Amino acid sequence: MKSKKIHFSSKDIISNLPEALLCHILSFLPIKDSALTSVLSKKWRYLFAFRPNLDFDGLVNNLHHREDGNRERDEINRMFMDFVNRVLGLQGNSIVNKFSLKCGIDVDPVCVISWIVNVLERGVSDLDLRVSVDRGELPSKVFMSESLVRLRIESQNVSAIDVEDVFLPKLKTLYLDTIMLGKAGDYFDKILYGCHVLEELVMINVYSDFRNRSVSSKTLKRLKLSCIEYDQIPDTVSFDTPNLVYLEYSDYVAGKYPRVNFCSLVEACLNLHMTYDQCAQASYGDLVGNATDFLMGVSNVQILHLSDRSLEVLTFCCEPIPVFNSLTHLTIKTHRHGEVGWESLPALLKKCPNLETLVFQGLHHKDTIKCEEVDGCLCKYSEDIPTCLSSSPVKVVKVWKFGEKNYYYNDIKKQIEQVKHFLETMPNLEQMILYYDTPYDDDVLEVSKQLQKLTRVASAKCKIQVISDNLSLSFSFSTSGLTFFNSTFPV
Repeated sequence: MKSKKIHFSSKDIISNLPEALLCHILSFLPIKDSALTSVLSKKWRYLFAFRPNLDFDGLVNNLHHREDGNRERDEINRMFMDFVNRVLGLQGNSIVNKFSLKCGIDVDPVCVISWIVNVLERGVSDLDLRVSVDRGELPSKVFMSESLVRLRIESQNVSAIDVEDVFLPKLKTLYLDTIMLGKAGDYFDKILYGCHVLEELVMINVYSDFRNRSVSSKTLKRLKLSCIEYDQIPDTVSFDTPNLVYLEYSDYVAGKYPRVNFCSLVEACLNLHMTYDQCAQASYGDLVGNATDFLMGVSNVQILHLSDRSLEVLTFCCEPIPVFNSLTHLTIKTHRHGEVGWESLPALLKKCPNLETLVFQGLHHKDTIKCEEVDGCLCKYSEDIPTCLSSSPVKVVKVWKFGEKNYYYNDIKKQIEQVKHFLETMPNLEQMILYYDTPYDDDVLEVSKQLQKLTRVASAKCKIQVISDNLSLSFSFSTSGLTFFNSTFPV
């Protein structure tokens, strides 16, 4: 048989695609890469500029040339501004779906403001601004748009925006980070009143005169609010968010909580703080603040994450600790400085009758006089068994950052004793998982052997896993020997 020759056509198939499709394809590339296609042919010369998604990153240029002199950096910033101006100029009045801008204070704020106004007037739906303005304010027009669905504004130098009016009827996601919102103390109300369908709100270090904080929205489903930069107590904090399912909240304990409505809440991450003065005045006799009403409002959650400072608030600013009937998953975050005690943990665990999974991110805590009392802490200082552990319904205990050293000393022995105490006292335990923060396999082997030597355990069916980056060991007290795995596996 004669072999058939295959003829490859030199025809440019891609260039014959519709221009709208080519622009869509180019939108998946970084804009500087897509601009390189302008040299292919006359047809490609300006196509890159008509992509519906625009992403300009001036921070990358400065990062790569930060060792250069001022003249070189000025020239780089000038080229960046010329490039943005050229692209926006070529686009004319065409619709832009997404506009992302990252730049520092070296970029002319007049240009930054003109770019933002340009895309707002052209009906942008996704606006992502990570800018630092050296002087002046960002345009208040960002809060007056009938087209925006997603708005993110993040600054490194507390850029100001005057919030006079808010009208964002289509906005579903709002993200504000390190922003000064005018002088009005009611900006929470203004923003939420002007966002009729808002579902996700993130506000991190948003500066203004807001000693009275109120979040009220029937459409909000996710909320992240961080206000811990001030070391001052807010007068009042209220939440009326009946459809909220996720809350991430960092703040100082307020003077009052007039309204706390979280009737649909599923998951909460709390980082409550006491002020410096409250910490200095804290004693076991009297409360130095009162977060009870707020904690009662979140007591219907199924998943709860608490920082070590929140445990401190439970100890000195809450009476009584509410019952968390729906809670099945509790995470306790600790800090390697070990500055906070676990005095409130026994009482909290007793108020979680349906808890199934208990997670520790680190096992660091401060030794206090309560450690010597039964149910005064979770550590083992006497032969008495804490009832908060002996009656615990918990089936799974996970310890992340196991083996992480205390900032001041190596407390690995203390951590091992704590794990042994859990195994000796928790009768319903089915799994104990230690994620060991060590590069050495011998460490994993040693801890596993120490735990296997326990002569008394509360639950013989408990399976123990010690996992590091390189090695996983598994064993149970109902069988003999260790099971080895060469690498970690998802749990």
